[in-house]
Amino acid sequence: MFKKILIANRGEIAVRIIRACKELGITSASMYSEVDKYSLHTRLAEESYFIGESLPSESYLNQNKIIELAKEINADAIHPGYGFLSENASFIKKVEESGIVFIGPSSRSVEMMGSKTAARDLMKRNGVPIVPGTTEKIVSLESAKQNAFEIGYPILLKASSGGGGKGMKRVYAEDELEAAFSSAQREALKAFGDDSVYIEKLIEHPKHIEVQIIADKFGNYCHLFERECSVQRRHQKVIEEAPSSFIDDKTRQRLTTAAINAAKACGYYNAGTIEFLVDSKKNFFFLEMNTRLQVEHPVTEFISGIDLVKEQIKIASGERLSFVQDDLRILGHAIECRIYAEDPENNFLPITGTVEYHRLPSGPNIRIDRGIETGSEISRFYDPLLSKISVMEKRRSDAIKRMDIALNDYLIAGIKTNITFLKRILQNKKFQSGEYSINLIEEDFPADNSGNEKDFHNEDLENVAAIFSAYLKQQPQNHKVINVVCAANRWTDLQYE
Repeated sequence: MFKKILIANRGEIAVRIIRACKELGITSASMYSEVDKYSLHTRLAEESYFIGESLPSESYLNQNKIIELAKEINADAIHPGYGFLSENASFIKKVEESGIVFIGPSSRSVEMMGSKTAARDLMKRNGVPIVPGTTEKIVSLESAKQNAFEIGYPILLKASSGGGGKGMKRVYAEDELEAAFSSAQREALKAFGDDSVYIEKLIEHPKHIEVQIIADKFGNYCHLFERECSVQRRHQKVIEEAPSSFIDDKTRQRLTTAAINAAKACGYYNAGTIEFLVDSKKNFFFLEMNTRLQVEHPVTEFISGIDLVKEQIKIASGERLSFVQDDLRILGHAIECRIYAEDPENNFLPITGTVEYHRLPSGPNIRIDRGIETGSEISRFYDPLLSKISVMEKRRSDAIKRMDIALNDYLIAGIKTNITFLKRILQNKKFQSGEYSINLIEEDFPADNSGNEKDFHNEDLENVAAIFSAYLKQQPQNHKVINVVCAANRWTDLQYE
């Protein structure tokens, strides 16, 4: 087992990895940029090191600095978390060549799955269903027109080298293609340094279902069931759940078998995720492979009872999987909500500022993965994800209720968040029935109606009360009793003497 691991990330995922290291008796070493000097992950790790200025290119994306730091502190391995360099084949190869262990898949596997067109071709050759479309990069408008005509409209233009919705454009007719093609190329070049795109048939109103797989270096493969990730805004996931209420046992067997075959096709080991689009008739199509730990891994840990991060570390250190497929059962239904620093009333604009007060929900089967606390500074340099709430119950309906209670109890004061917006999604009839697609937010929560004035008003009052409470607790007023009561007597935050 490793003695020391350098965590090449920040925020809630760095905190998550630190906790796994502590449970395994491994020294955790965090790295921090200038703006993260006093962040939670910086202080929780047993060792912390300055990596560079606040710009990601100067810190969390500086490949050579990270590898040099790992060598200097005698780290045995590097855990990349998700985002940043987690799926950068060039970085992984440098780590491998340095003699340090990369906690994740091989650079070869990542490279094979990094090109969406190459991955689609690989899946097709290995019997994994893919969405009808091209398996080669398209670099000219004429080629795009010819392929679109053969596939048939509507189509979807997608960046060959990326994901996350960047460079993705829906096209319903040929007269829309030229403008969409140019726009997709510009976005793809800016985001991934590659302006090539490919074309898929647009599957309307699909579900986004993904399968968590894990494998060791001895050829042992397991799946940890599926996750429903169809609640998305601009192709970014907002709420995830496991398992999917839409997937029956027969479809689950076919889906998970396809996911294992996809992982075997690229010689994969460690944790990874195979993403599929599923139509209304439960036909499924390979979308892409995420060659890293997913943001939404807590829901899988809940329903499987497996600690994915500890399993990642053990596999990287040369151990076999600690379980086999027959050991696994679905233990309940789990839901995760992502908490972002953003303003739903202003087109979800990312928010910066100080967390003046942070109150966590509590209760059975509630898990909080967070990178913030009272006093944390939210900067403009990084993703606005603050934390994640995950819950589990035996039944989906009870999990929804528990999540609603947890969100009502969760308070982040001083900055706007999407908590009220998340509560509105939970109350949506389509969501509650499970009969929703990736178009749920687009159809039921249009941008000009994303806020609820009454709810936001009450939330603002709670924020004011919380800030006032935090302020008073720091003052030398030891003989005053002050009650701060919010709208409609919803709660009394402070009894202060």
